[in-house]
Amino acid sequence: MKLTVVGCSGSFPSVDSACSSYLVEADGFRLLLDMGNGALGALQRHCGLYDLDAIFLSHLHADHCIDMCAYFVVRYYRHDGGRCDPLPVYGPEGTEHRLTTAYADTPSASSMSEVFDFHTVKPSTFELGPFVVHTERVAHPVEAYAIRIEHGGKSLTYSGDTGVSTALDELARDTDLFLCEAAFTAGKENIPDLHLNGREAGESAASARARRLVLTHIAPWTDPQVNLADARAVYDGPVELAAPGVTYVI
Repeated sequence: MKLTVVGCSGSFPSVDSACSSYLVEADGFRLLLDMGNGALGALQRHCGLYDLDAIFLSHLHADHCIDMCAYFVVRYYRHDGGRCDPLPVYGPEGTEHRLTTAYADTPSASSMSEVFDFHTVKPSTFELGPFVVHTERVAHPVEAYAIRIEHGGKSLTYSGDTGVSTALDELARDTDLFLCEAAFTAGKENIPDLHLNGREAGESAASARARRLVLTHIAPWTDPQVNLADARAVYDGPVELAAPGVTYVI
């Protein structure tokens, strides 16, 4: 598997990065995890507009899904080649309604489903292209899911947005790469069931015995170096900060 960080800023785009979006590729199949603010523009550095095979939306906060409205325009009003076939989109219950409401002026109430084939995510295991996918509900104010992607004996686990979650720890058990949010700073923000800080992300990776930890979704007001140091203090494996354009082979 190849993982490309399209965007990794939390809550809103930073000077350097779009919001959450990650491209996972294997055997010619391209799966996009989230499409937050600014992600569609950044995605075009790594993938053609019509080359995605599926999209997974971890939850329906704008910094993880709002560029789907712009992507609707790309697919619905395709400038050459006619209307796109519906693209599989996996998201929490109500995803189609959320995107239609956010766009606010689709030609009809069903226009989104003309270019997106919506599938409701629940805790489950299923095949998606060459991948075996496992999803689990995590701790966030809205319905939110973490995802584990397996291929060729290797695994990638993406936390989405979550507070401390034993379900996430179990999902990431022995994973080869743990892409984990770390939006908050230990000792500064203490809001249950919202986000992890760097120390908590490190503790989750240690509990899961993850082989590698990549911290992501760090908000522009958070010092990433503090979170990196906090994670390293409690997790013995390799830890680094996600950065736009960086790729990992798993």
